[in-house]
Amino acid sequence: MVQNILISFIALEHLYILYFEMFKWETIGKRTFTNLDESLFNPTKGMAANQGLYNGFLSAGLIWTLFICDKVWADNIAIFFLSCVIIAGTYGAVTVTKKIFLIQAFPAIVTLIFILISK
Repeated sequence: MVQNILISFIALEHLYILYFEMFKWETIGKRTFTNLDESLFNPTKGMAANQGLYNGFLSAGLIWTLFICDKVWADNIAIFFLSCVIIAGTYGAVTVTKKIFLIQAFPAIVTLIFILISK
């Protein structure tokens, strides 16, 4: 139950990222990435939408794990998608802002550890 709650939280977080990167880049994006020059948001709308789509795929994979009946299979799929979130969040922290690590990678690390310990 705890595992599903943690996975759901991360999936919802990435759905929100999909939403603002694809549809609200010039408003929520500006408020989120205050370290970027404001003039960059309009020209990078397409790039941000592409990133948002990838976040949607991460979310879809995590949501999928909630519907897999076989626990081993569900755990393995969750481990894969959580690892993707961790890698993406770590890369974002190194290349954009350290805040991304705390918001994306850290919750995924906690969830991954929980899954591995509960096996």
